[in-house]
Order: sequence, then C-alpha cells, then structure tokens
Amino acid sequence: MLADIVIGALAAHGVVDYDVMACDPSLADTAAFCEAYGVDPADSANTILVASKRPPGINAACIVLATHRLDVNRTVRSQLDVKKLSFASAELTVELTTMEIGGVTPFGLPGSMRVLVDAAVLERSSIILGGGNRSSKLRLDPRHLRTLPAVEVVEGLAAPI
Repeated sequence: MLADIVIGALAAHGVVDYDVMACDPSLADTAAFCEAYGVDPADSANTILVASKRPPGINAACIVLATHRLDVNRTVRSQLDVKKLSFASAELTVELTTMEIGGVTPFGLPGSMRVLVDAAVLERSSIILGGGNRSSKLRLDPRHLRTLPAVEVVEGLAAPI
C-alpha cells in the first residue's frame, strides 16, 4: 500500500520495523484521519514543505506533531537563513516530492532536501506519517527519522496549539 518510493527509501535507510495502516483516501488529511481511526493527534506527525520567496528556490520539509503549529516566520526562516518564507503550494509539493498531498512523508524525499524535525516529535514512542499516497499511513519509531541524510532536529520548530 505504501508508495514505491517510500518502500525503497525505508529499505535504503535500514528501516524494517514499521507498520502500514490502510487509509480511506477521503480521510487522509490529519484531523479526519485521527478522528476516523481513533489515533491520538499527538502521535500523528505532519510533513510540511516550505519554500523561500527571498531568495527563491530554497525548500525544506518540516516534521511536526499534529498538536503543534510550525513556526514558519521565525524558527524555520532562521534555520533556512532566508528573508521570506511560506508554505509550499500543493503543486510545488507534488513537484518536489512526487507524493500525494495528504500522504507526504520524509522517507522518499530527494536526498538533498533538508528535513527539519521538531524535537517534540522524537519524544513520542511512535508516530504516524504519510505513506506517500492518500491510501496509506506509516507508523514507526520517530528515531528512524535520524537515518535520513539531511535531517536536523530543532528545538522549538513548532509550538503546541
């Protein structure tokens, strides 16, 4: 059920202990997924792409818990050392990741893309991420995020809602 690019990335990074959860594509968005499948939002992590405006062309994936709000205007902008930053459009997200909106995951992103992980994500015993498509989710130990080549753990990347 996982997208092929995600399966390949998990294997390439030596991640073998994970669970795949089937998901009705109409329920792939985080709030709907958590409600429909009885998942605690504190165990659900979103992969959010950001794109710089000044200078243009700098992108990163940010991993935050569903119970937190990404600090785009201060922390993320500072981490990327850009003057102006916003959430990547749906079109740009698909172009950069080749994954469906509602299923974007850090496993399978281009190796050069920076991956910023809020430190609170690593405090969970397991997290649920997108499966690269809208019909699956991936449950794993968040420590597996450290296997990604361009990952950076950032304290305060997001704040509780």
